Amino acid sequence: MAPNTTSEFRAGALAIAPAAIAVVPFGLLLGALAAKKGLSPLEVALMSATIFAGSAQFVAVDFWQHPAPWAFLTLTALTINLRHVMMGASLSRHLGAFSPASRSLWIFFLADEIWAMAERRAANAELTPAYYAGLAMTLYLNWVCWSTAGSLFGSAMGDPVTYGFDFAFTAIFIGLIIGFWKGPPTAVIMAASALAAIAAERFVGGAWYILIGGIAGIVVAAALSLLQLEAVGDER
Repeated sequence: MAPNTTSEFRAGALAIAPAAIAVVPFGLLLGALAAKKGLSPLEVALMSATIFAGSAQFVAVDFWQHPAPWAFLTLTALTINLRHVMMGASLSRHLGAFSPASRSLWIFFLADEIWAMAERRAANAELTPAYYAGLAMTLYLNWVCWSTAGSLFGSAMGDPVTYGFDFAFTAIFIGLIIGFWKGPPTAVIMAASALAAIAAERFVGGAWYILIGGIAGIVVAAALSLLQLEAVGDER
């Protein structure tokens, strides 16, 4: 890598490092659960390498049986990961430095933490392919390695809740959300998204609350933007 490319990659890797550390116990737990369902370490490694979606993988392992209910697993995974459509649309605004081919490649590695870190970077500086590669490869390789390790010896760890690791993702995303704070409108958007997600989880069930909460936040953000534009127009 060129010096600037190397520094950009390193910056991305350092930015995602706390999230990479936070997924370690969950990677171990996923591997241990998969091993109990009869999956070999190689199968666990291939699952993490080709799917790279922790929540969907946990659901798949939870319902795994022989023969596997492929239709149900596919529908559930699609439901959980529909949020990636919104994340991809949001991130597409910042991919000007990416070639068409590299966009198709790197979008595979899109995950919640990677999207959030990429958006934060784009808010302050250009999102470069090297920086995104630092984010993506660090989290990706970390997840594949630790989930595979979990299939070998993760059962000895026990329940992550015992150590408080279940709050790790929550803490990370609270920090990321604070980084996006732009005043009272941000609070309104967050509140709308949270209330919609809570209501959906209560009355709809399944994983739909993830998508519904995200859509509610987008709708409110769009409405606030239109109101702001109208206010500016009236002043003129």
